Amino acid sequence: MTMEIRPLDRSRLVFEYDLHTQRLFPWPLLNAPFQGCWSIVEPGTSSRPHAHHEYEIWIAAKGAGEIEADGARRPFAAGDVVHFTPGTEHFALNDKGAGENLEFYSIWWDTELAVAFLDRHAAETDQRAQEGE
Repeated sequence: MTMEIRPLDRSRLVFEYDLHTQRLFPWPLLNAPFQGCWSIVEPGTSSRPHAHHEYEIWIAAKGAGEIEADGARRPFAAGDVVHFTPGTEHFALNDKGAGENLEFYSIWWDTELAVAFLDRHAAETDQRAQEGE
């Protein structure tokens, strides 16, 4: 198979970081050097402030709100992309919208994820070669 679509399943969202999410993994057919999740910040709420060792980007897909990073707030709306460097405390707020969810996709990566990707890729390449593809 060369293509597989994973639809957003709103009935199976998980509540973490004080917002609703659907994580990219587990996904058996996908080998990627990153992790990701769909995130929904409901009106009048915010995600939990957090920091981590990974690099991260958020891609706003729907609605509008704000993001705060290391004490600085900025507007964040559909079509915007923000990048956080490792160790940056950050969170999303949806307290100024018109009653609409703020929805974004989060992607994060680090060297450990990159090395695991390369190892899986090499093993898959070796297996295809042994199978004569």
